Amino acid sequence: MAATQQHTTLAASKPRQTADWAMRVDLAAAFRLAARNQWHEAVANHFSLAVSDDGRQFLMNPRWRHFSRIRARDLQLLDSEDAATMQRPDAPDPSAWCIHGALHAARPQARCIMHLHSPYATAIACLADPTILPIDQNTARFHGRVAIDLAYGGIVDDRAEGHRMSEVLGDRKVMLLGNHGVLVVGATVAETYDTLYYLEMACRTLVLAYSTQRPLNVMSDALAEATARDWEQYPSYAQAHFDEMKKLLDSTEPDYAE
Repeated sequence: MAATQQHTTLAASKPRQTADWAMRVDLAAAFRLAARNQWHEAVANHFSLAVSDDGRQFLMNPRWRHFSRIRARDLQLLDSEDAATMQRPDAPDPSAWCIHGALHAARPQARCIMHLHSPYATAIACLADPTILPIDQNTARFHGRVAIDLAYGGIVDDRAEGHRMSEVLGDRKVMLLGNHGVLVVGATVAETYDTLYYLEMACRTLVLAYSTQRPLNVMSDALAEATARDWEQYPSYAQAHFDEMKKLLDSTEPDYAE
């Protein structure tokens, strides 16, 4: 079978009753929700989800498709070690391939990866010091848990840059990309979406607080750390949050699951 035919068959052959199809539905829902939340940027930005144990095979949105139009069947099944990927007629966005392909290959524990230029997280990422100061319980959730990459070198067009980003990310789940945006990883779509949601909320609170030009009431390190750990005691919260959001989509945009 020709490489292009094989690629197309892989992307379209998953039975809808399988776990793989459920993963497609979840990822498609995340795109629709991101569009609803105004986190998307034109037809840029990408989410991906590993479907193989080693993380090498993953689903990702096709090149230049608006988040609000993505359906489960539209997602491409890619292989991070397939050198022919970018030669295909349906090749993914080059920057997305460099970032997501490299991260899935290097960080198999990062099952889901969401990379966005969402407004408030990007605003914080553009500061000389993008530290998320713990001024409320949402900002404290990220205390000491965010990787910061200030080595922006332009639009990513080299897999080596993706590997460098994976080294900066390390074992963290959130990375603020200086002069760029944000990248969040997790074990499931639900976990990653929930983290991204609260990250954007935290950054919005911080931007609004900065805008008052009044002194910030920053928590002590001990209180911020205790609050962050409290967040970690709700392991099923993210799934409940995401399930409720999917129910909203089911009533208004059910085609996401097609």
